[in-house]
Amino acid sequence: MLGELLKVTMEDQVIREQKMQRRRHHAVEEHERQKQRRLNVADAGGGRGSSLSSYFSTEAVLVLACVTVSLLVLPLILPPLPPPPSMLLLVPVCLLVLLMVLAFMPTDMRSMHIASSYL
Repeated sequence: MLGELLKVTMEDQVIREQKMQRRRHHAVEEHERQKQRRLNVADAGGGRGSSLSSYFSTEAVLVLACVTVSLLVLPLILPPLPPPPSMLLLVPVCLLVLLMVLAFMPTDMRSMHIASSYL
């Protein structure tokens, strides 16, 4: 009785080991397939970062191409526009002056209670 139980236990152990070996073998095969896929993708792209598809989707490339074509063609087709009012031309100049004043304005460090750094 004990011999039969030991025999069954050993057979179960052998079956478990075979299953584990098959799992390991399949895992190694899957890893090799994934590595081969990565190499194929890198080879198809022509190297690191040379393919537009790695940065932009197909739709984005199509939109960028349409905008580029429209910027090149529409000025040739449309009639010239009249110049804007002179007051409207002062808006970007005023924004630039405001930004320069803010950039070079000294800050009062004594009034700042919490000096936070995001670095």
